Amino acid sequence: MVNLALLWHMHQPYYEDLATGEHILPWVRLHATKDYWGMVALLEEFPGVRVTVNLVPSLVVQVQAFADDRARDRHLALGLKPALDLTADEARWLVANGFHAPYGRMIGPYPRYAQLHAARLAREPFSPDDLRDLQVWHKLVWIDPDWLARDPRLLTLIARDRGFTEDDKAVLRGIELELLRLVVPAYRAASARGQVELSCSPFYHPILPLLCDTDTALRTHPHAARPRTRFARPDDARAQVERAMDFHEQTFGRRPTGMWPSEGSVSDEAVALMANAGVKWLATDEDILARSLGVSMPRDEFGHAVRADLLYRPYQLGAGGPIALFRDHALSDRVGFHYQSWEAGAAAADFVERVREAGRRFSGETGGEVATVSVILDGENAWEHYPGGGRPFLRALYGALQAADDIRTVTMAEAAAAPPAQLKSIHPGSWINADFYIWIGHRDDHRAWSQLAEARAAFDRHGGLVEPGDRDRAFEELLIAEGSDWFWWYGDDHSSDHDREFDELFRTHLRNAYHWLGLAAPDELHATNISTGPGPVFLQPAGRLSIRLDGREGSFLEWVGAARPSLVRPAGAMHEVAPVSYVTELLVGFGAEGGLCLRLSGSAIVNMLASRSASLVLLIATPAVRSVPVASSWTAVDELVEVVIPAGDLGVVPGQTFEFWLQVRNSNADVLESLPHAGSWTVTVPAPDSRATDWHV
Repeated sequence: MVNLALLWHMHQPYYEDLATGEHILPWVRLHATKDYWGMVALLEEFPGVRVTVNLVPSLVVQVQAFADDRARDRHLALGLKPALDLTADEARWLVANGFHAPYGRMIGPYPRYAQLHAARLAREPFSPDDLRDLQVWHKLVWIDPDWLARDPRLLTLIARDRGFTEDDKAVLRGIELELLRLVVPAYRAASARGQVELSCSPFYHPILPLLCDTDTALRTHPHAARPRTRFARPDDARAQVERAMDFHEQTFGRRPTGMWPSEGSVSDEAVALMANAGVKWLATDEDILARSLGVSMPRDEFGHAVRADLLYRPYQLGAGGPIALFRDHALSDRVGFHYQSWEAGAAAADFVERVREAGRRFSGETGGEVATVSVILDGENAWEHYPGGGRPFLRALYGALQAADDIRTVTMAEAAAAPPAQLKSIHPGSWINADFYIWIGHRDDHRAWSQLAEARAAFDRHGGLVEPGDRDRAFEELLIAEGSDWFWWYGDDHSSDHDREFDELFRTHLRNAYHWLGLAAPDELHATNISTGPGPVFLQPAGRLSIRLDGREGSFLEWVGAARPSLVRPAGAMHEVAPVSYVTELLVGFGAEGGLCLRLSGSAIVNMLASRSASLVLLIATPAVRSVPVASSWTAVDELVEVVIPAGDLGVVPGQTFEFWLQVRNSNADVLESLPHAGSWTVTVPAPDSRATDWHV
């Protein structure tokens, strides 16, 4: 006999900008319709199978908002907008963002969707009919595969393949809302019937040990670089845990007994916080166990654990502390990454046999004791890479487990009830390499942690000086910024099509916190933290310019030699659909005295600066970011806008290269437009003897 404790972890970042109410990416909504309901509904077919599902509270909050039709995301808005009413910019955005799905499993199998994908790659124009078909197909493929296979309304759309109508879009939206509204009740029902244990993570999915003290990371990398400002807020970590427990009880009717700490991240300090909040069991990775015991836990040539006697049992942390369960890393990864290319029955058979082998080895090494194998992994992101959205594999797996008389599926709480071994102290680390490098190892992580620490210190100084409601709003923004996801995407460890959105939203939360505290946000929160990927665009003005500062089109020679950077917006920016571009053209150069010369065209920017309803701010990184408000004495506004920023105010010297951005801000200092729209520009101050005769156009 062997016990199998299977936990599915459901999590997405907190995508909402609280200041605008907009969710900048659509993944909560899309995974809710494709995975969250289906994963728990499928279990009704297999009443003999018991599992645990870990639901992150901030995910549930977002699912509820979409189910109540309160949440907004731009993808949803443009997907519902009549195709004939889409502007050129909106159509361009829709084509750029309408294919975020694996081609082989979710695009290629559908002829019309594949045809549209090919047209996009060929840069062919999309007609209104093409755009409407794209609106439908992108939503169709993100519907639960079982629902898709049996709903006659959806089957009709799939059979038609193309030529969809606005009424079809309305029907599809109705189905989407039906699915969204089933998610939370389905988990509540599964918990009530005792088949599924529901657990949670800290509210906004933070790395608890790093919230307690970022220097915790030094215990595995003692000589590593650190953020410029240390973050040590155990009270925030406690709030994240207690809020999660309270919310879970309010939502699902019972207090959770266990917790998957975000990213399996643990430390003795974090364990104590969880225990004090009433957590009876927690789970993390087998590498944490090996480091805690100070032993090696290798695998044999077939991938089986050599020290089964250590891995497949619960441990009590300290005297009277919570029970820790340690996941089988290799077996979890087989489900998450490897079985997707296998035939479903063969994959399920391999999994079941490996669980049996783990039980046999444990029993043989312990004199007949019963093993508890913990398999813990993401419950949503793997399935778009499986045939049939993973449902054939899951049916084969659950069927095999239900039929096996030598394998007992148990919840994590049931697994934790077995007689435990003792573990005096737990090694600080996460499920990745038993350390925290992913979230604090890169210089971009360091900058972000420092920004968070400094904003949190500003809250301490000023939180008591503002209205209670504003104080609460500022604190909520800080708690969101403490989430792990922002730091996951910083650095060169991970990357996605949406790194820029994650970076922008992290800094937005911190800027919002300063706003609610009645403070101006630091300049660097207006500049990207990303230093990886493509570098800044290097501008090369030719020689020095001789500018008559009058805001008028003068001699064409006046701006010959200036650089003319592109102002094109990146198509992948999902939170920018049809934004207003105040500046339509920008020229950049240096004057005879070394000042930075800028020429801005566009009726909007001319009118705004002429009426003083907006101002310009230059951000310069050398490498620290600082702002240079553009004074009216440096500016001329007439047919266009001309600016000459004196060399002394730039704070740079000839031969120096610096990075910069130009922002349009309103009277409240809100950023209306930031140029460039992605990345940054760099330029080198010319030497004193540079001539204006080395012109190029």
